[in-house]
Amino acid sequence: MAARLWRWSRWCLAEPPGLSSARCGASRLGAVSRMGAAGGLLEAARCQAARAQPRKLNSGSAAVREQQLLTETLSEWERRLLDRLVGGLLGGERACLAEAITLAESSHKHKKCLAQLLLQRVLTCQREREGLNGGKSLSFRVGLSGPPGAGKSTFVEIFGKMLTGEGHKVAVLAVDPSSKTSGGSLLGDKTRMTELSRDMNAYIRPSPTLGMLGGVTRTTNEAIILCEGAGYDLVLVETVGVGQSEYAVADMVDMLILFVPPAGGDELQGIKRGIIEMADLVVITKSDGDLIVPARKIQAEYTSALRLLRNQSKSWKPKVLRISSKTGEGIPELWKKITEFRTSLLASGELQMKRQNQQKVWMWNMIKDNMTEYFCNHPAVRNQIPSLEDKVVSGDITPGLAADILLKAFATKE
Repeated sequence: MAARLWRWSRWCLAEPPGLSSARCGASRLGAVSRMGAAGGLLEAARCQAARAQPRKLNSGSAAVREQQLLTETLSEWERRLLDRLVGGLLGGERACLAEAITLAESSHKHKKCLAQLLLQRVLTCQREREGLNGGKSLSFRVGLSGPPGAGKSTFVEIFGKMLTGEGHKVAVLAVDPSSKTSGGSLLGDKTRMTELSRDMNAYIRPSPTLGMLGGVTRTTNEAIILCEGAGYDLVLVETVGVGQSEYAVADMVDMLILFVPPAGGDELQGIKRGIIEMADLVVITKSDGDLIVPARKIQAEYTSALRLLRNQSKSWKPKVLRISSKTGEGIPELWKKITEFRTSLLASGELQMKRQNQQKVWMWNMIKDNMTEYFCNHPAVRNQIPSLEDKVVSGDITPGLAADILLKAFATKE
């Protein structure tokens, strides 16, 4: 199994036969190359980009060998592209950030490998920055979840403008559901944030789910890293309208906020296991006008319900707040609670530990996603899939038996 994966990774990184290095780089990155070179990078960004160059390590680990192998296969054009993206990203250029996220979202095998090199260099620079900050994180990640119509996008507009006015740099990663019929996405969250989208201290990036469950995309974690490398100290991840069990966003953010509309159900909904017990803060939205009374009622119910759930953090007990994006009531208090949460996690050391565990979780998630594609492309499996599918459709064999046959062929056939 390990040998197969190693050969597969070598194949992903290898140059296509019959192409020179320059032609190969141009053909693979045609879409990226048309965006042109960025000019006038800041001198500080150049220095950071130089320090973020991959280091030659003496370690014989597989990870170091893999990175060195990938670096050696790059064409001169690809090296210049990475240098430009790293320099512009670390210099805070929004165009380079957008181009870098597009590269990370690509499903093209070679572009995915280039994106990993880019991310590695950005992470290297981030570690140096955090070292100068006493080892403390320079950014904070907040996940915003809740049912459709809870007012997440409207809140982000008001909340983001308040923070940029205080000198913060805010990045918003808004995820829209993809159609199972056409595969397309509306990507309309940005239209609800007209004022924030024009703010130069804010960056809004809508992305499609591409069929991934959990309310986020497969590359949201990489997009967070790139936004932090570009100097955004607060990253807001707005998920799609999710249900009670879809909380994949909790594995990539420091704090999860659940938005509940005033008519969001009774106390039983708060007791149900799922996203409720993962939330660090429950926010009752639309607490204005005729909805103030039901908002107060559901706030009391959720406060009572949270007492029955086990806390996720040893240093923090989840709170229930009421806000109104229309009047602005409760939003400064919400920011105060977020600040208190971050301070408590930094003081207890939970923030660093939480991020380390999240990286491990997402490593295995990426393995699971890629293994399906690798399984279907395996020669011993690929040749049997059409005939077994026909037998399953006609009712000759059960789906379970067909799956067992394919898994056995994958495990035994070299």
